[in-house]
Amino acid sequence: MIGYKVVVLGAGGVGKSALTVRFIQDIFLENYDPTIEEAYRRTISVDGELTSLEVLDTAGAEQFTSLNEVYIKAGKGFVLVFSLTQEASLKEVDNLRKQIYRIKGGEQGSIPIVVVGTKLDLMNEREVHRNTIQTLAMRWNLPFYETSSKKNWHISEVFEDLVRRMRKRYPPEQAPARKRRSYCTIM
Repeated sequence: MIGYKVVVLGAGGVGKSALTVRFIQDIFLENYDPTIEEAYRRTISVDGELTSLEVLDTAGAEQFTSLNEVYIKAGKGFVLVFSLTQEASLKEVDNLRKQIYRIKGGEQGSIPIVVVGTKLDLMNEREVHRNTIQTLAMRWNLPFYETSSKKNWHISEVFEDLVRRMRKRYPPEQAPARKRRSYCTIM
């Protein structure tokens, strides 16, 4: 079974932990508790193949953003999170996207990234319009998902899409056939 390290990045308070915990443990975190760093593991089946994910939920707080470079270097796939109720959080996603391409040395579309708008259930508080998302998705050549961790809307789709992208970018290497060795024993 192949394994990948996934890094969840975004501004503080956008719902990174709620998204991650909903995916890993299938529960909703009602109270906001700022994260410094949490690592989770889960095995999922995508297209009939098992994949082990190590999901790193990162801090969005300003004082910890210097750690982002370390996380990005270690990650194979990225979930960039913004809040549909906070248009300013999209700017942070754009900064993170650019930082990933700079650190990983890839061109646009070459690195497994999925962009996620959270808090879809808060329709009355929505600030980010669908046409803004569609424009950015085309410009960035990245998939966008609108989710609700509270209602469990579209959470698994985010990670399944990311797994497909990581498999394409980092295909499992064919293990060479093992040669039989003959041993000489001296008595």
